Amino acid sequence: MKPTRRIFLAASALLPFAAATAHAQVWPQKPIKIVVTFAPGGSSDIVARLLQPGLQEKLGQTVIVENKPGAGSTIGANEVAKAAPDGYTLLLSNTAPMSISPFMMDKAPYDPVKSFTHIAHIGSVPNVFVVHPSVPARTMPELVKWISAQTTPVNYGSGGVGSIGHIVGEMFKNQYKLKMEHVPYKGSSPMHTDLLGGQLQFAVDTLTQNVPYMKDGKLVGIAVTSRARAPMSPNVPSVVEAGYPKLLAENFLGISAPAGTPKDVVDKVNAAVADVVSRPDVAKRLADLGVAVEKMTSAEFTKFVSDQVTEWAPEVKASGARLN
Repeated sequence: MKPTRRIFLAASALLPFAAATAHAQVWPQKPIKIVVTFAPGGSSDIVARLLQPGLQEKLGQTVIVENKPGAGSTIGANEVAKAAPDGYTLLLSNTAPMSISPFMMDKAPYDPVKSFTHIAHIGSVPNVFVVHPSVPARTMPELVKWISAQTTPVNYGSGGVGSIGHIVGEMFKNQYKLKMEHVPYKGSSPMHTDLLGGQLQFAVDTLTQNVPYMKDGKLVGIAVTSRARAPMSPNVPSVVEAGYPKLLAENFLGISAPAGTPKDVVDKVNAAVADVVSRPDVAKRLADLGVAVEKMTSAEFTKFVSDQVTEWAPEVKASGARLN
């Protein structure tokens, strides 16, 4: 009996290890959710849904895109930060909830670096200063002159409180002593309704969703917030070229998960994202959207987010923008 008992005990001791190994090998076993921190129609939402079919194919499970906008993108980000670190709840991370909104609050609900496992960098896209055609400005100096000539503050729109457009707009206002009032929208789509209708005359918004309107002449692009002109809008100068280098700002896009997500899950998701963005049809679509793709390891992406926090936190605090 003793040898039998010893064998049983030895086998029992191995069970947790075997179960953990089996779990790691078979992930994912159920649908995976990607939380987008903006309303449908914005660049984050577009990119998430573009990657969705390829990720489903690579990971062998249904991938659900769920929009959780609000509170400067912190509602969706906080939901992911507090979720189980099992790989089934991911975040389409971007500049707003990582580099901006936490520094507009007295007490942020999460730490942009410590609360997450940053898995894969997708790319970045600039913002654009865009106006309704009725605005008599086609260059940045003309825009400054026009705003300065107004007797009442000029309303400018963005995709929401805490969006990169919001902060760049505040930087523009403060640096050039302009009379401007921020009008936050719940995403770019509702903002465009007013902008195209002329109720709103000026916005700072992600380039991606504005290009179709700019091509049709329904909106006018004044400058993109990148170092060089964007390939998808070659006729629009960069802020550097226009002489406004302090307005340089790009919105990054990536995939993040709750802190403590297992390394094997991180590696699988990172490899899946790298594969999908390399596919010719997806790569072309991303380029058409103005997304400059740059693959990174999880460690590289984590450092990137940390560097973004270091760079943006003082700018956000100096802007005076606040989240109630």
